[in-house]
Amino acid sequence: MRIDVYVPLVLAVLLAASGPLVGRLLAPSYAARALVVTGGVTAAASVWALILLGGTLLDDAPPVIAEAQENRLHIPEPVPEVISVLAIALLLWGTYRAHRVIRTHRATLRNLKRLRATHPADSELIVIASRTPQAFALPGTDGRIVVTSAMLAGLDAHERRVLLAHERAHLRHRHDRLRLVADLAAAVVPVLVPLRETVTFLLERWADEDAAETGAGREITARAVARAALLSHRSRLSSALHLSQLAVTRRVAALRAAPLPRARLLAVAVLASASLPALGAADATSDFLHFLGSALAP
Repeated sequence: MRIDVYVPLVLAVLLAASGPLVGRLLAPSYAARALVVTGGVTAAASVWALILLGGTLLDDAPPVIAEAQENRLHIPEPVPEVISVLAIALLLWGTYRAHRVIRTHRATLRNLKRLRATHPADSELIVIASRTPQAFALPGTDGRIVVTSAMLAGLDAHERRVLLAHERAHLRHRHDRLRLVADLAAAVVPVLVPLRETVTFLLERWADEDAAETGAGREITARAVARAALLSHRSRLSSALHLSQLAVTRRVAALRAAPLPRARLLAVAVLASASLPALGAADATSDFLHFLGSALAP
């Protein structure tokens, strides 16, 4: 089997490394979507490449060996056996990790559904009496915004409007779906974990930019982001889009700088790069089918 089968895995490493650069060059809305699509395709192609590598163990199956011995045939070894075994191990590990992501996602949706059921259906905002400053968006077709009384009390009127606009952006653009794709990609291909972290940061930046464009302005939005982070710093709770204090500092700095360009050509180039792992996987599939024909030929 030629080197094509390894192309998706190599490109996954390159994508994880280049993700932050894309985030620094593109507006968050463009960068996040481009990286999620590219990461999803790369992860799928990488999983398929692992399946092909593991499938080469077929030549060690007893019926195949018996047929080869009977006809005095030599079955070529497309890849070293240790690589095939390692590929199967990685597939099993990735499957387990993906199952955990899906299970956590479903449990979260069930909990959020129960929370929505305790409040009026026509109410966008759910205020919970709590001393813990917290705010997050409940995803879904009828999404809600949950804010604790402590968070509302710690912000002024302008900052509260920014907070709500930020959470509305998460709901309007269905950031939960983008995050789920990034989580699954990182689960099945662990080298994409840095890409998942980049996407998480970009989704927050995307919501920040939306909040700034609602009329609050970049300076007030930056102040609201900093104040909300300071209030929730000691909170033990974490929302689905929780970020470190370093990431919050970067968000504030980005809001106090000029908006990044919506360089659509660069976004298209990032999306086009997703064709490379797909082509590598397709060519490797052709090699595998040729190997399969050789192994099973009478």
